[in-house]
Amino acid sequence: MSGALVLVGTPIGNLEDLSPRAARTLAEADLICCEDTRRTGLLLERSGVRAARLRRVDEHTETAAAADVCELLDSGATVAVVTDSGMPGVSDPGRCLVAAAVEAGHAVTVVPGPSAGVAALAISGLPVARWAFEGFLPRSGRDRADRLAEIARERRTVVLYESPHRLRGCLEDLAAACGDERRAAVARELTKLHEEVARGTLAELAAWAEGPVKGEVVVVVEGAGPEPEPDDGELAAALEAAVSSGASRRDAAAEVAAAYGVPRRRTYALAVALKSAAGG
Repeated sequence: MSGALVLVGTPIGNLEDLSPRAARTLAEADLICCEDTRRTGLLLERSGVRAARLRRVDEHTETAAAADVCELLDSGATVAVVTDSGMPGVSDPGRCLVAAAVEAGHAVTVVPGPSAGVAALAISGLPVARWAFEGFLPRSGRDRADRLAEIARERRTVVLYESPHRLRGCLEDLAAACGDERRAAVARELTKLHEEVARGTLAELAAWAEGPVKGEVVVVVEGAGPEPEPDDGELAAALEAAVSSGASRRDAAAEVAAAYGVPRRRTYALAVALKSAAGG
């Protein structure tokens, strides 16, 4: 027999958001792996679910638990995976269990549920057609600087998670990387009693975050605008540098057009004009 690993999305705040299918899946599972047995136990109690048994599987114990979970799946058991909120494996434990189950040839299915990132994106007021999920930023150092630089260049709307006590520093760093006037939104306590969404520029939101901020936080940042078109002076300087390096004017025009993302006919016309100005 072969069992199944089932990822179950759970409410990000309001417990009424647990779907009937999710409740039934949890009730029928032979084991529920969860981050916190007390928190999941409360969710089950409030939802009227009587589970077989719970096992704590968090970021520190997930790798070790994967072998035990696969043994249960080998015996035909159904193992459900939940986190404190949202979808397992997305900035939360669950990925190692999925990888182990897939490698062992077991079925892995999903019962989708609420997502803080998608919910915040939807109500941010920012473009939603194309977006990128960044999860949590690195805490410090070169990795953080590199990630911020990538976000500054990203053309899509960016969604990231942050803890409330690090929110102000995060917004200040984003403002420094992306510019004070880049639009953004901060959503906290989504679906809960004190749900709040603050919208404005990164500089405005950094000032807003000077006061105490509580609860789970999602930051949504507007994507970068298109790169400004290079002017003729910039292209001419690049053409002359290429010619000085030994390239023909025709080859220099092709090289500069590719490097700057402009039509070749534009750089070729400039190269001809520069040749004429130089007296042939």
